[in-house]
Amino acid sequence: MKLLLGVLLGLVVLAVLIYVLFPEALLLRARNALRRKGGMVEKSVTVGEFTWPYLEGGDPAGAPVVLVHGFGGDKDNWSFYAPYLTQHYRLIAPDMPGFGENARRMDVPHTMAVQVERLAAFLDALGIERCHLGGNSMGGFIALQFALTYPERLHSLTLFNNAGILGPDESELQKIMEADANASPLVPRTVSQLEQLLGFIAYKPRFIPGRFKRVMFEQVRPHIPLLDQIFAELAADFQERPLNDRLGEVTVPTQIIWGRHDRLIDVSCARVQHEGITGSELVIFEDVGHVPMIEKPAETAQHHLAFLAKH
Repeated sequence: MKLLLGVLLGLVVLAVLIYVLFPEALLLRARNALRRKGGMVEKSVTVGEFTWPYLEGGDPAGAPVVLVHGFGGDKDNWSFYAPYLTQHYRLIAPDMPGFGENARRMDVPHTMAVQVERLAAFLDALGIERCHLGGNSMGGFIALQFALTYPERLHSLTLFNNAGILGPDESELQKIMEADANASPLVPRTVSQLEQLLGFIAYKPRFIPGRFKRVMFEQVRPHIPLLDQIFAELAADFQERPLNDRLGEVTVPTQIIWGRHDRLIDVSCARVQHEGITGSELVIFEDVGHVPMIEKPAETAQHHLAFLAKH
């Protein structure tokens, strides 16, 4: 018994030492474990001047479901969600240019129209003629614009708390930006601001150990100028070129999923889209913020899978 207790104590001490001394390596192992749980494997493909890293899992012969992350996010934003979809579909989650492990360049634009064309080229490179497309936040803005530009390439469209639509009620993010037009509230400049941002995005944020947050911030720090630049482009698209007047042009079967307690993009936008897109389906979750696929992955997937099965 003493020997067993000694071994257990030694393992605990070792785990603490690894956490304290090598948090980046531990965070990487946790990320990889999450990918394995969802059956996702990292791949890459060169598309013009960009090399796109992406996660792929599920049946290679299955119908492709392509999911696009939001601003400041990356392909692993869908890792919590992947286990539910890879049982039924070929799931693909790319890093968009400007984010994740894709090229981070300040000399090229990242407007929604440009990102749509890049996404189309990415699908071409993978030989995907038609797919089910979904996106969260900025990724939803891209997905909605894609549906308007290339409707013939989509079986369906799923929008998770997407940007690109003005609603009757302002969000907290909009009020912050009105008070300071030059603010980039989604770009953290300290570890403390990163912690605040995580609480701003999710209604009940997942627990993340302190040293992991520091690693996450250090990964963001070198890209702050580029993120500021992309956020300004995104804000200009959102404010100057919202898609409200084009909702009636959406012909692709559309599902709209939203968290009622979204502080970035008000839930009133969901109703605007539901009323504007003929035949669309609307799902609103209580006690959920901006990222339902992370906050309530099982419940979100239940509705998403039922929708995909129809189309």
